[in-house]
Parts: sequence; C-alpha cells; structure tokens
Amino acid sequence: MNKQEEQLNALSDIRKMMDRSSRFISLSGLSGVFAGLVGLIGAYLAHSELKKYLSGADGFGVDAELNIEFKLIKIGISVLLIALAGGLLFTYRQSRKKKLPIWDKTAKTLLINLAIPLIAGGFFIIALLLNHPNSYGLIAPSCLIFYGLALINASKYTYTDIRFLGIFEIVLGTLALFNIGYGLYFWAFGFGVLHIVYGLMMYFKYERTN
Repeated sequence: MNKQEEQLNALSDIRKMMDRSSRFISLSGLSGVFAGLVGLIGAYLAHSELKKYLSGADGFGVDAELNIEFKLIKIGISVLLIALAGGLLFTYRQSRKKKLPIWDKTAKTLLINLAIPLIAGGFFIIALLLNHPNSYGLIAPSCLIFYGLALINASKYTYTDIRFLGIFEIVLGTLALFNIGYGLYFWAFGFGVLHIVYGLMMYFKYERTN
C-alpha cells in the first residue's frame, strides 16, 4: 500500500467517524418494511369497519358514530404502538450489529426534530375535529403532510434518503387534499407502500452490503 492509498484510507476513516458523531446511522430498513406492513393491515381493518358502518351493520345514529370513531382511534393507536415497537427492535438490532449506542446526543436531536412537526400536526388535527366536526376527510391528508415535514426536519441527523421519503409523503398528502373521500387509500399508500419500498431500499443500500 503506497502513501496515497494510506492517506485516502485515513480520510475515509475520518469521514466515517464524523458521520457517526453527527448522524444517527442505526436506523434499520427492516423497521420501515415492518411499519409499512403494519400500516397496510391497519388500513384494511379501518376500511372493514367503515364498510360495516356505512352499511348500517352496527346501527345508525349518534351511538353508531361514536362507536366507529372509537374503533378507528383504537386501530390507529394499535398500529402506532406496534410499528414503534417493531422499529425499536430492528433499530436496536442494527445498533448492536454496528456496535453503536442506540441512545446518544444524536438520537435525542433526531427525536426532537422529528417530534416537533408531529406534535404540531397532532394539535392541528385535534383542533380541526373539535371546531369542524365534519372535517374527517382532512385527517389523512394532514397526517401525511405533517409526517412528511417531520421526516424532512429530521433527515439532517440521519440518512439523507429519509428526506426524499418526506417529500413523497407531502406530495401524496397534497394530492389527498384534492381527492377528499379517498383519504384512507392515500394513507395506506403513504404509510404502507412507501414505507415498504423505502425500507427495502435502505436495507439493500446500507445493511445488506455491510
């Protein structure tokens, strides 16, 4: 090995060290695939419940409306918790494989930047429902747009590929705004299909080759 190759290797090592200190690189692509699959299952369950509600199988009136709202909220919370649990599991496995800490200053910064738009979006949706009870059609587009903003905001502290996922989520949410009534399909594509595609790309790009 000549002197030039040694210098190039040294620069490569320095770059890797800088990336590890400034970016959270323990994210697993398999966590995206898992979240996408869970999202698709949740969308299917929500579609089934909505179909029963619209057919009158659960009755009509205020009680039926409250019942479907409760079921949809329960499905949404379950999907979120299961997806988070799977994401943590796959990320923990990836961090052990790379011998990196799963919780450090970079991880905290990533979480904060991810949480700010998500929390703002959550309050926006709650206010929307409280002040405009018939605005259910705006929930799915709002979720996609604020989630996309959160991914873009957090992409500075992890793989830059996440930025492109965020852009796609925003575009999808914007399209959903002009196609009210198809929100569940856009939601399923954004949180289901896009997560699976993104997760597989990340896995083969950063994990399979290592």
